[in-house]
Amino acid sequence: MNFQSSPLIRQASVEDAAALARLIDIAGEGIPNWLWSRACESGQTSLDVGTERAQRPSGGFSYTNALVSERQAEVTGMVLSYLIDATPEDDPEALPAPIAPFVELEKHSVGTWYINALATFPGHRGQGLGSSLLAAAERLARENGTSAMSIQVYAQNTGAVRLYQRLGYKLHEKVPVRSHPCQPYYTGDVLLLIKELD
Repeated sequence: MNFQSSPLIRQASVEDAAALARLIDIAGEGIPNWLWSRACESGQTSLDVGTERAQRPSGGFSYTNALVSERQAEVTGMVLSYLIDATPEDDPEALPAPIAPFVELEKHSVGTWYINALATFPGHRGQGLGSSLLAAAERLARENGTSAMSIQVYAQNTGAVRLYQRLGYKLHEKVPVRSHPCQPYYTGDVLLLIKELD
């Protein structure tokens, strides 16, 4: 699938895996890197682990669920999205504290097209890439017959909250942050925002 727009947005390929790993770490405020570091084997870096996971053909964090923006054949950003068609079976209490609130909120997102991650590389921000990537994900949602979009965000990330609200996302649920091991050490709540599609 190729989204002809400005900027160019296209389906990610397995060759984009390293860029996807870096971008999901940006979107996750360093938590993905922290999680990957716990899974490293001898000689591996955390980015190696993330890249391997992005290369998988299935699972939430797979290149098959990602769209990337591109400029002069260079990946500049990505959106990772897919349908949540069933209640997650994971028990939040058994998960690492930083990700437990997100899994808890996913239970309120069943039936929505879920924006797992949205990020652009430094140097490519403030150019409307985030809005363009979200619009491309929304087209995917419509093509798949989904009637609502969902996204999660730290309440203290006020710039992102403003962007999503401007694009029609509204607060649906919130849960407290359990732990944030990476700067900027968010506290407060994680918000679940939902946008109903016409």
